[in-house]
Amino acid sequence: MSYDLIVIGGGPAGYVGAIRAAQLGKSVACVEREHVGGTCLNWGCIPTKALLKNGEVYSTMARRAAEFGITAQGLSFDWSAVIGRSRQISERLSAGIAYLFKKNKIDHITGEAAIPAPGQVQVTAADGTVTTLEGQNILIATGARTREVPVFPFNGKTIIGSKDALVRETLPQSMLVIGSGAIGTELSYVYHCFGTKVTLVEALPRILPNEDDDVSQAVERSFKKQGITCMAGARVESLQDNGDSVTATITAKNGKQQQVTADVCLVAVGVVPVVPQAEGLQLTERGFIAVDDCYRTSIPGVYAAGDCIGGIMLAHTASYEAEQAVEGMFVPGHAPKKPEVVPGCTYCHPQVASVGARERDLKEAGTEYTVGKFPFMAIGRAVAGGDTDGFVKLIFAKDGGRLIGAHIVGDNATELLTAPELAIGSKMGAADLNAMIFAHPTLSEAIHEAALDAEGRAIHA
Repeated sequence: MSYDLIVIGGGPAGYVGAIRAAQLGKSVACVEREHVGGTCLNWGCIPTKALLKNGEVYSTMARRAAEFGITAQGLSFDWSAVIGRSRQISERLSAGIAYLFKKNKIDHITGEAAIPAPGQVQVTAADGTVTTLEGQNILIATGARTREVPVFPFNGKTIIGSKDALVRETLPQSMLVIGSGAIGTELSYVYHCFGTKVTLVEALPRILPNEDDDVSQAVERSFKKQGITCMAGARVESLQDNGDSVTATITAKNGKQQQVTADVCLVAVGVVPVVPQAEGLQLTERGFIAVDDCYRTSIPGVYAAGDCIGGIMLAHTASYEAEQAVEGMFVPGHAPKKPEVVPGCTYCHPQVASVGARERDLKEAGTEYTVGKFPFMAIGRAVAGGDTDGFVKLIFAKDGGRLIGAHIVGDNATELLTAPELAIGSKMGAADLNAMIFAHPTLSEAIHEAALDAEGRAIHA
C-alpha cells in the first residue's frame, strides 16, 4: 500500500495533519495504536473538562445553593456515573474523528508503527501481524505520555498518574498531588469539588509556575479559601507506600519537614515524548525529536510535529504545527511557520488564561512596559453571576504602546482570551482596544477597563 502521506499518531497533530493533507487531494493513512484523538481527547483535555463541569455543578449546589435562593436537600452524587459521563464524551468525540477520517477517505490503521527505512512504515497489529506501508512522506505525531518519577513508581492504586485519576473507581477521602502545572491543578480542583481533602505540592515558588506571578498568587489564594492545601516552594523528600495509603515526607519552603498521609498520591510532574522506533532519527538532549524550521527530521522524507518535538506542548499548538508541516510538504511556495503567539489555558476554578509576555520576564530583561489591570468584582456581569474572583491584566510595550501580554484569572477566563490574542497578533495597542465597543453586560468589559486603566482612565475603578 502506497500513500502520499503516512501519519503516525492520531492525536491533535496527527489527525489534523492527516485531514489537511486529504483536503489537499493527497492519499493519506493514519496509524494509531489506540483510539484516535490521542491523549488530549481520550486521557487529557476532554475528559478532564467533563469532570470539571461535573465538579462545578455539584460544588455549587453543595456549597453555594443558598446564595442563589435554592434549597437542596439530600444532595448526593454517583462517582461511577461521574467518571462514566467523561468516558462517554471521549468515546463520542473519538468516534467523530473516525467519521472525519472516513469522510476524507483517510485509511485508519490500528497498530504500533516503526520506520525501518525512509519511505516505509511497519505496522504491528495486536495479533502480531506485520504490514508494511510505503509513503512519499511520513509525519510523526506520536505525542507524549505522563512522566514517571523512579522514586515515586506508579502502582495504579495509591501512587497514580493522570490517566489513572480519570478512571478511578472509588473517590478517595484524601489526595496528595505532586506538581501544580495545568494537569495537577485541574485534577486537584476536580477531586476537591467532590469532597476529597487535597494537598497540592509544588517545588517551585508558586503554583502554576509558568503563569504570571499575579495570576499564580490569585489562584493560590482562591484554592486556600476553598479548602485546598497549597504547599509551594516545597520538596517531597520521600514517599512511602503503606498499602492502602501513602505517607510523604515534605520539606516546606521554611525548611521545616512534615509528613502528609493520604489515600492516594497523584504524580503530575510533566510529560515525556513518545518516539517511534526509527533508524537514524536524531533526538534532542531532552529526548524530543529534532526538527528544522520546516519540521523535517534527520531522516529524508520524515517530518514530526506536536508534543514529540517539544516546545510549547499544547493540543492547539500541535494542530498548528501539523498543518504547517503538511502545507510545507504539499503547497508549492509555502514556508512553514513555528508557533509564536500561543494561548495557554488552565480550567480549574477560577480559570486561568494567558498569552504573550509575563511581567517578571520583562523585568528581568529590563524591558519598559505599562500594565493595565481590572478586577471582575467591579464588572456587573460577574457580580450578577456570583463569580467575582480574579482580574484581567494587560501588558503594553512602552515603545509604541502595543499589547504584548494578557493574563486573565476568573470565571470563563479561557473564553475571554481570544480578543487579547488577536490584538497581540495584530500589533494593536491600548488606544485600539479602547476604540472598540464591548457589549454590556459581559465579562469582556474587563478587557476594555484594563486597557483604559493602562492609560489611567478606567471608568469603573
